[in-house]
Amino acid sequence: MQDAIDEATSGDRIIDTDRGKSHGLDKCPRCGSSDVHYRIESRALVCDYCRNEWNEDNAEKAFHLDTPIQELRGDHIASGAQDVQAGDSMVTIKCQGCGAEIVVKSDETLQARCHWCRQVLSINHQIPNGAVPDAVLPFTLTREQAVEQIKTFVDSRRTFANRTFVKEFVPDNVKGVYMPYMVVDGNLHTDLRGTGEITTRTYTVQRRVGKDQTVSERYWDASVHELGRSFDVLVNDLTAGSSRQYDRTDSSAATNYILDAVQPYDTREALVFNPNYLSRFTSERRDLDIDDLDERVEDKFLTIAREKARPTIAQYDRGVRWEREGVAIRGTRWITMYVPVWLYSYYQQTSKGSYVHYIAVNGRTGKTMGSVPVSHPRIFSLACAGGAVATAAAAVVGWGVFLTQGF
Repeated sequence: MQDAIDEATSGDRIIDTDRGKSHGLDKCPRCGSSDVHYRIESRALVCDYCRNEWNEDNAEKAFHLDTPIQELRGDHIASGAQDVQAGDSMVTIKCQGCGAEIVVKSDETLQARCHWCRQVLSINHQIPNGAVPDAVLPFTLTREQAVEQIKTFVDSRRTFANRTFVKEFVPDNVKGVYMPYMVVDGNLHTDLRGTGEITTRTYTVQRRVGKDQTVSERYWDASVHELGRSFDVLVNDLTAGSSRQYDRTDSSAATNYILDAVQPYDTREALVFNPNYLSRFTSERRDLDIDDLDERVEDKFLTIAREKARPTIAQYDRGVRWEREGVAIRGTRWITMYVPVWLYSYYQQTSKGSYVHYIAVNGRTGKTMGSVPVSHPRIFSLACAGGAVATAAAAVVGWGVFLTQGF
């Protein structure tokens, strides 16, 4: 592993994950053709010429990312996770077949075909604009399976759905997208301090209300205790979205949060990045750096710590209030990864403005979550007709649909 790690000027350790193929060619190992694409049914790269099938190596093993997390000290950053540098996204690749120079706009695609000899050229060496990740988790769920998942999701919410949406809903408009994520390992020490309450007695008091009526009031006595928990936490493969467009913290114009809801991903199965896995799919470029995400990641670390402490505080049956919380990070390891999502989007225009609803399907597990625009008048008219306003409202909340004005 030491051969793959260099000291950066900032003091961070850089894990070299660059494939070093600056010539831009990813050829079939059997026949040498560059016409290669990923086939979901085979779960492998397929040569369009000789039909050979193969896959890249497992990224965790290839880059020695499986070393013990408890040994992490300082920040270990894969070369594809270094800060994105603003600048020209035009990358020139010299074709090794005929010598022509091919220009690729890396914020739109990572591949181009030579207009002279027709070889497919790829940007498969890391460039400082966030376009090339360290690893990729390929699709295993087919487009047809994703369409069925989306249809089922919408059908279960059709009763209260906006009528315009129902008429315009076309599940076949789903697209396969590779979303950029940071995957983080963490070696932490957590310190939690607060107070907990234990019930010591319960009793009922009768209280007179008016002349002939009494009510029963139940009371509790509790003992209050100061408590603290201090322990180590090892976090493996925590994911954080790294595309600003789908940043869940900004939900003013779209239901971006649904991408978090279709997790988790089996990140240990990720492969060394090869742009041919992206062929016939679209991809989002990473434009958030570690500094943009570390506060969010630390919040997730703290949430994990609270959950780890939960089994140790079961005796405080009246609850625990943590008043001082802290996480000391001994070491972290960051890599960038493309994860697969089947994405359906619906643009809704209302009197209050426009909004984009998304339905997302995990491209590995099929887990589905999304936002369906609803009609408020339809909800309340149907609820009142059935005499079940509370039931209908609870059902809407339970379904997890995002309520927007529609008719």
